[in-house]
Amino acid sequence: MSTENASNPAATYKVTGMSCEHCEKAVREEVSQLSGVSGLDVSAASGVLTVHFHEGAETPATDQDIIAAVDEAGYTAERA
Repeated sequence: MSTENASNPAATYKVTGMSCEHCEKAVREEVSQLSGVSGLDVSAASGVLTVHFHEGAETPATDQDIIAAVDEAGYTAERA
């Protein structure tokens, strides 16, 4: 599992426990606050979170940061 996403403009995660739009919103709110995140796509139906990063961000969020943010929202994530 990668710990730095500096050379990767996007990273995909499998999120378990989401079942509705409220779940998506909770994940979106936590992950969007992380350093270097320029946007994200999250789907409760598929359980997939794709995080997009600012190209060349000095301190982009790591996989551990993203997984911790998803955990803070109340769900479980792993790098897909």
